[in-house]
Amino acid sequence: MEKITHSNTATAIHLTSLLQYFIPFGNFIFPIIIWASSKDQSEYVDEQGKQVINFQLSLFIYSLILALIAIPVALFTLFSSSSFTLHEDADFVFENFNFAEVSGGLIFVAIAIVIFCTMKAAEFFLIIYAALKTSQKTHFRYPFTINFLK
Repeated sequence: MEKITHSNTATAIHLTSLLQYFIPFGNFIFPIIIWASSKDQSEYVDEQGKQVINFQLSLFIYSLILALIAIPVALFTLFSSSSFTLHEDADFVFENFNFAEVSGGLIFVAIAIVIFCTMKAAEFFLIIYAALKTSQKTHFRYPFTINFLK
């Protein structure tokens, strides 16, 4: 009975990271709460809780790096090839905008968006897969995870 409870708790830790789709930062808050309250009861729950938190932190860092690269490239690409003026009614008007000059940067930004969407889709399916594995009492490790908590 005790082993079933621990695998259910570990499964719940994995599944609560899906709350990010309903509550901002729910992928951090709820797994941390469940893990912190039950990590002392089982080594398995402690291990799986660390896996979830490490995976969510890793994805956050990967997304942040992607945004820190893509957003400046997008802004530089859009604003470097055109000029804008301020009119009397406080409106900005873009002049000399040439799509051919910005297409390379926009392709880079489109690739970054595709990478981000692929990452989020993989995250969703990996969370479901991890929950299934932990419900079967299997030790699961997320791929491409930086081990912040050991």
